[in-house]
Formats: sequence, C-alpha cells, structure tokens
Amino acid sequence: MSTAPTPAAGGRPSVIQLVFREKGALYAAYIPALTDGGLFVPSTRDYRLGDDIYLLLSLPDDPQRYPVAGKVAWITPANASGGRTQGVGVRFPNDEKTRQLKIKIEEILGTSISSAKPTQTI
Repeated sequence: MSTAPTPAAGGRPSVIQLVFREKGALYAAYIPALTDGGLFVPSTRDYRLGDDIYLLLSLPDDPQRYPVAGKVAWITPANASGGRTQGVGVRFPNDEKTRQLKIKIEEILGTSISSAKPTQTI
C-alpha cells in the first residue's frame, strides 16, 4: 500500500491517494466495525475527529480509482501501543456510491474479513 498526501489549503479537506496492490494490505486497513465501512490511512499529519478527508482509492487488480469523501473517525497517535502505525481511521459517507464500494471491498476480502489476523484497525 502506498499513500501520497496532498497538502490541504485554506481549510479544504486533504486529498490522499490510497493504493492497495494486494488483498493483505486492504485487509489490514479495512474497518468493518464502522457501519458504512472505512479504511485506516497511515499519516503523520495532525487530524482531529470529524475532519474531512478526500480519498482516491485504488483496489487490487482494479484499474478504476474510487473517490471517497470521508471523515476522521479515530486517530492512532505516534508511538501508539502495540507498535501500531500512526494514522487515522476514515469513515465512509452514507451514500449509494460508497455503499457499492464497501460491497466491492468486502467481495475482494471474502472470507478473510472474519479472520482473527491482526489489522491496523479496531
């Protein structure tokens, strides 16, 4: 997975490109506990809960990029316990387009979504 943050200007939401090249990285970042779905975004930037984040999401083996206007739902600070990566959990919006994206992510992850394998998320 790679991220390329774009600096926010004048209170506009930051734009982050999230590229998942493999299913394992997507599994580690996906947040099924959020009702509308969400993703963990590694970042050293300071965010506050509720901040807007605009994601340009690329999924494994899919040439399409998916725009997601999400919000910060939780923050993993620097030096978090358990060696967790610093970053934010981004909650997907409750709209039809994003609901389809959530279904697509869950189809990609298939049965691994209920795995006990550790992730970067809650």
